[in-house]
Amino acid sequence: MITLTVNGKPRDLEGPQNLVDYLEALGITQRAIAIAYNGDIIRKNELQEVTLEDGDKLEIVRAVGGG
Repeated sequence: MITLTVNGKPRDLEGPQNLVDYLEALGITQRAIAIAYNGDIIRKNELQEVTLEDGDKLEIVRAVGGG
């Protein structure tokens, strides 16, 4: 069991997990999002390379349109 912090809240996972797989499990598409992983902004072409480990911190921001 590992614990992440996602947008300031603790989240438990069974073990290390690929970031793209985690986003898909949450129902988050890669369009119109920005992700900070342990304080660093991750480019969309780098998402597949990230494996979430115990103690990692994610900030996921979705772009919202409106008027």
